[in-house]
Amino acid sequence: MGHEANVRSIQALEKQIEEGKGDTFELKRARNSLLNISTRVPPEILGDIFAWTLVRDPVYSMDYSGYCGYFEGFRKGSFNFLLVCHHWFEVASRTPELWSFWGNTLQDWKKRHRCWIGPAPLDLVLDGHISDPDILFDESLQNAVRSYVLQDTVRQVHLSSTSSTKRATMTPIISSLTPTDEGGQNENIESIVLWAQIFSSTDVSNFFARSRLSRLRLLCLSGSIHLSSWGHLAPQTTLLTTLSLDISMPPPPSSPIPVARLFSILTSNPNLQKLRLSGAALPNDAARSTFDVQLRHLKILSLSGDPHNLLELLHRLILPETLDDMDLTGSGPAAENISQTLAPYVQDYFRRSHRFQDSLDLSFFSGYSCVAISVGVVCAGQELPRVSLTAVVNLPLNALERLLISLIALTPRERVVRFGGGIGMKPPEEVFPMLPNIRILRLSEVVLSEGFLQPNPYGPHANTKLLPSLESLCLWGVTNDSWSHLTAYLAHQTSGGQAISLEMFGQSPYMSPEVVNEINGLVNKFTRGCR
Repeated sequence: MGHEANVRSIQALEKQIEEGKGDTFELKRARNSLLNISTRVPPEILGDIFAWTLVRDPVYSMDYSGYCGYFEGFRKGSFNFLLVCHHWFEVASRTPELWSFWGNTLQDWKKRHRCWIGPAPLDLVLDGHISDPDILFDESLQNAVRSYVLQDTVRQVHLSSTSSTKRATMTPIISSLTPTDEGGQNENIESIVLWAQIFSSTDVSNFFARSRLSRLRLLCLSGSIHLSSWGHLAPQTTLLTTLSLDISMPPPPSSPIPVARLFSILTSNPNLQKLRLSGAALPNDAARSTFDVQLRHLKILSLSGDPHNLLELLHRLILPETLDDMDLTGSGPAAENISQTLAPYVQDYFRRSHRFQDSLDLSFFSGYSCVAISVGVVCAGQELPRVSLTAVVNLPLNALERLLISLIALTPRERVVRFGGGIGMKPPEEVFPMLPNIRILRLSEVVLSEGFLQPNPYGPHANTKLLPSLESLCLWGVTNDSWSHLTAYLAHQTSGGQAISLEMFGQSPYMSPEVVNEINGLVNKFTRGCR
């Protein structure tokens, strides 16, 4: 009966609130006091519910490392539950986990750092986004951080120093996080992400020398981070699952990581699942003198730098066949030769991984000074392997075109059934004869000019179909001289009774009903839309 009486009372109060009778604030307080959640749920469980329902959004950091370089922020209205009733406010005030995150700007830190000082784990996040230049990392903030360090309750350290935080560089924050005694505290830190721009170089040498990192699972260091010695990381880290290092540190006083130290870190962390190394600079003699490293559990590998150094590093890493994602980016003067340098290794990898014996999806990008291709297995809804090759090099468009062809030549071309990408220039006629089994073609930023997707009538492929197996054509962002170029291609492609479907998306120019009817008469299915 008590429950039914509560329901009737709540309904009566709701009606009074809707009709505007009486003091709305007092009516809502009376209604909230009758809610079961306020009286029947133990405070400890209610506090856990509050902690789980706080909405924190991931925000990717400036180093674009993707799988590790993220910072978090509160979504607007995340703390509205504090206003429901006095009981909820009291429970929230006594729930340390709610106050372990101060936000991701110095303004947030100033507001929240006094809310709770105790055994709650601290997730210290600063992404430098829209930071008030008048708010500094002052003495009160320094003392608050030091109190967490003394209690060894720091859990995450994700700091980014950007142009909006010039006056609040990471240096004083790192100093406050550094234990006073070598090998003292910070044993409970689980993840560290540090990124600093060149103008705000940050020395983290003492922090790593004086911290014990026995529980560290994620480590990302990039930008202008100064570390005088890398010798502390290998013995201190044994549980890393994610490691991201920019090992081409800026000019002195920063020090690039020695090859032996890097391999020692990899060896001491046998459970690595995600590895990103940017700017690999490995002298040939040093690489040959270093033992091989077996990474049995690796799922994601991302390497960037000089192609010759990438190859040296790849030869030293023993990768599992179950690797889900490998990204190799060649930059600098040697990037033009990335296909010749990495060809034997990449082709051998495709042969070794049995999953690449299935149907493949090949996507590409070509433009400005970058050429990239990505090869993945065709199977929706599953985590499947992908290999990406990227060359970042200052070349004219015709040279980039040739480089694209040479990169495609590294792939198991006969297994590619889906092909697509963004093109700012006409695809070279040499590409499609290399890929005779394409069934689905997806192109974006397409210009419908004369001879669209047709062979040169005076070239070696005249009077043939460049895409003999094509079943579906998808075009995004179409611009045109005349729709007749598209209908001419469709008539060419469907001659001899071959079936094809056509999809067009984006802000494409107006198409008259006559053209629509003509296209419908040539294809099995024609879909137009705006996405």
